[in-house]
Amino acid sequence: MHYNYVFGNPHFLSSLFILSSATIILMFFVQFQNLPIYAQEQNIKSQNDDFESKMLESQKAAISRYESQFCGSDSRVNSNLYVEEIKTSLKCEMPLAITTDDKGIWYISTKHGILLNYDINSRKFTKYIIPVWKSRDIPTDSSQVWELKNDPSGKNLWFTDEKQNRIWKFDKDNKSFEMFLVPLDSSLFGTAYPVSIDFDSRGNVYFVGIRTHSLFIGDVSKMKNGTSSGISIVDLPVGEFKGMETDLVSVGSIVFDKKNSVVWISMLAFGQKGAILKYDTINNLFKIYILPSDLTSPVGLLLDSNNDLWVTDHGTNIFFKFDITYGNITKYTTSLASKKLFGGNEIKGAYTLPYWLKNGVNSTILFNEHTGNKIARFDPANEILIEYWIPSQNKLFGPCNPITNDINNCGIGNILQFADEKDGKIWFTEWSENKIGYIKNISLPFSVTSSQNTMAIKRGESKEIPLTIYANENVNLNMISSSTSTPTGDLTPSSGYFSENSIMLQKGDKKRLSFIMNISPDQERGNYVLMLGADNDSVSVSKAIHILVI
Repeated sequence: MHYNYVFGNPHFLSSLFILSSATIILMFFVQFQNLPIYAQEQNIKSQNDDFESKMLESQKAAISRYESQFCGSDSRVNSNLYVEEIKTSLKCEMPLAITTDDKGIWYISTKHGILLNYDINSRKFTKYIIPVWKSRDIPTDSSQVWELKNDPSGKNLWFTDEKQNRIWKFDKDNKSFEMFLVPLDSSLFGTAYPVSIDFDSRGNVYFVGIRTHSLFIGDVSKMKNGTSSGISIVDLPVGEFKGMETDLVSVGSIVFDKKNSVVWISMLAFGQKGAILKYDTINNLFKIYILPSDLTSPVGLLLDSNNDLWVTDHGTNIFFKFDITYGNITKYTTSLASKKLFGGNEIKGAYTLPYWLKNGVNSTILFNEHTGNKIARFDPANEILIEYWIPSQNKLFGPCNPITNDINNCGIGNILQFADEKDGKIWFTEWSENKIGYIKNISLPFSVTSSQNTMAIKRGESKEIPLTIYANENVNLNMISSSTSTPTGDLTPSSGYFSENSIMLQKGDKKRLSFIMNISPDQERGNYVLMLGADNDSVSVSKAIHILVI
């Protein structure tokens, strides 16, 4: 199941506006040509007035539709034990990229073309207007900014600009902007769609665009404001995608491995094929790793503190560790998509779509679940997944049927970007809700452990997996399970069940229960990861269990 975003697409709304205008013009001329000359002259003014009135009404309707979906007009500030939301200072900011530093929280309004700084102590917003931002003058448009990043010096912020095909630098001391033109664009889309930025140890900027098969390298000592000077182009190898429509092959993101002077790039033909590219910057050599057929949409990349590469598959529920030495892959999965996304109804085959990756404290990795409406923390050392539910939902984004669903509690909040964890907080943006927010790194109400983290099971056989839940406070929990055997986390063709589906614990209680794993005779042999845990509506905790099907 995929969410349908078509009716929220500003290009779609523009085409509706054009279609409506053409219909009005056609009606006008059909009526006009059958009138006598004198009558034509008498009616010109009234027809023009009527035409302008209809045009204005059509335009107002398009703007109203756009604002109702993207501007968070009806969005309320919500919170729970772990999440605090903050209303932005302007109407319809459409916040996206976000980062932090010692001066507070920085993020971009993709609608108004403004860099904003939020001071945590004073709770005040300071605005820095980006000099050129065409979409702020178009009522139904924005320019997506997916990356906002501090350079190694800490003195400058760099960010991408989709519509204008540029990257920008903001000098935090001088409060000044510089703009650099991306030296390539797409003939079909009109922009390279710059999306991801990273830096080498000298502070040179490396970036990629979704719509070009290129790596751009900016020598900061030679880059000049308003030009492409100092930006070189390295063609990416796309031979493994031969036979596919060129415009369907896109770039996901980039990360620079300073230790080995290597650039890692994700590439994908969405839903068809995925690859990880390794670029040796010293020897100017590429190596391409084609991903398995069930990992066709790699986007987010992160090198963790152990120099392991982590990747999200933005077409499934899967995130995975990529062994940069041997190319081996270890897959993990999120929990199943929550029924709360669908007004309380369970929809099988729904995706959570893990998206971007950032650094958490204590060597943990963070990622957002685009259509899962969560931000997750994964501890690679202990293989524990914590998922925080974001308490805002937009019924215009999701299959919210007013007949069968509680549409007031349906849809997603579009938590599309977030920042590295700092000072115990994970800051995020809600693109369609006109809010920013943060997750508090506080103790969890319960923990999940297992005395058996790996096991082999023959096809057609069953095994009992022990699980222990320890309550740090009084909790009511529902047990949850998911598996890497399917893209959506379902266990099929195998099955499994808990000895108890829900439990109630008092603080200090320890509950031992079992999960019975039934391996289908039709299950393919191989390695899988089973995620077992519990959920209390605000947070879920799962433990990875490695299963070898023999």
